[in-house]
Amino acid sequence: MLAALQNNKQFWLAALVFMVVSIVSTLLYQPLLMVIPFAFVLLPLVFKYAVNFTEHLFWLLFITLPLSMEINITPTLGIDFPDEILLMLLTAICIVKIIHQPSFFPIAVLKHPLFLLIVFQLLWVLICCIFSQDVWLSIKFFLAHIWYIIPFVLLPQYLLTTQTQFKRAALYLLLPMGFVVIQCLVRHSLYGFSFEGIKQTLSPFFRNHVNYSAMLVCLLTILWCIRQLTPTENKYYKWINRGLLIGLIALFFAYSRGAWIALLAGSITIFIVKKKLMGKAILVAVISLLVGIGWLTTNNNYVRFAPDYQHTIFHNNLGEHLQSTTSLKDLSNAERFYRWVAGAKMFAAKPITGFGPNTFYNNYKNYTVDIFKTYVSNNPEHSSVHNYFLLMALEQGFIGVVLFFILLFSMLLYTQQLYHALQNNFYKAIALTTAIVIVMIATINCMSDMIETDKIGSLFWLSIGVIMVLQNKLKEEKESIA
Repeated sequence: MLAALQNNKQFWLAALVFMVVSIVSTLLYQPLLMVIPFAFVLLPLVFKYAVNFTEHLFWLLFITLPLSMEINITPTLGIDFPDEILLMLLTAICIVKIIHQPSFFPIAVLKHPLFLLIVFQLLWVLICCIFSQDVWLSIKFFLAHIWYIIPFVLLPQYLLTTQTQFKRAALYLLLPMGFVVIQCLVRHSLYGFSFEGIKQTLSPFFRNHVNYSAMLVCLLTILWCIRQLTPTENKYYKWINRGLLIGLIALFFAYSRGAWIALLAGSITIFIVKKKLMGKAILVAVISLLVGIGWLTTNNNYVRFAPDYQHTIFHNNLGEHLQSTTSLKDLSNAERFYRWVAGAKMFAAKPITGFGPNTFYNNYKNYTVDIFKTYVSNNPEHSSVHNYFLLMALEQGFIGVVLFFILLFSMLLYTQQLYHALQNNFYKAIALTTAIVIVMIATINCMSDMIETDKIGSLFWLSIGVIMVLQNKLKEEKESIA
């Protein structure tokens, strides 16, 4: 009898936990506490499965990226479900594996310049957290960085190393996104594909049409890559063309100017990479940025962009919306100027460590300029500055934004170098596609701040992981020739 009890000690422990929690839950009138005994039993089993079958979770993450939805746990705390849960779980598994088996951490990654740049960036973020105006919010930002970087930069070195795995990753991203696109088009048709109607068709998968179009235009690039690698006589070739056509139609009806510009920028990137002009293009971009900032700050020229409060409105008609954009009377752009001016003043106030990651909303209203104010400046949705590079500057200071620019430009230069150095056409196409996606993400983030979101942030960090994988492929090619 005693032996039987000892053999079933886990069962009796679980039963004891269930009884204790049941009593406490009843006394406190808190039925949610009953989740604890089930978690006590299930979590060890789930973690054991996750450790033994990490690859399954990795592919599940790809499938859920386009399908995940935002869930607000409290008014100030939200989570992207289920992809962010998977990100945290994969991160925990990797950390446990590295602790028990340090050799699990690939040496090639440890020595890679991009990884070193990421480490420097994380260290600087940690320093900024110490001087943050809200340390807790900044620490949450730092932790979120960790659980995006490990699954998308580290794990691809093990789980995204063959052509079959690359094809699977593309398929697992495109098929769920295809479902989202088709249901969106069907629902949008009920609103006559109106400019206003797109907002009603994206829930629960996307917060707004900007997030939706941003992910759509990046994934269209992957579908274009598949088309480039598929022979015309292949039975799937016509379906790929149909998918591209549907995707382009959906992109048009998303009515997002940023995504349209990103598509143009991505198309130009093909020419830039093939002609080895990336270095010159980056130089032109940096000079243009510095000249623009210099002109805006000289004699307060930025004041010229102040909107007319009485005539700056949001248009429900696309034609009127585009016309108001060119005449600087569009509400969304006018509100961007309002926040950009505040962001610039915040950077001037704290240029070294900034206000701390994730603190823009709690601090920017003290730095706004009234002549830029619009009808929506009360910002009930708690949205950010709408320019990721400015956001980095005001929250992480000059060093933070410079480190990010170095990382971004290095990624682009690596993709160009890989495209011309790799001999395998499959991996050459992936290098070019990665360059296009990076440029598209950078373009979109000139008018938004999406690298901290699950949809676009995942693609950004995955791009770094892919670059490292391609570096290994190049090394293998050189070794096979030698």
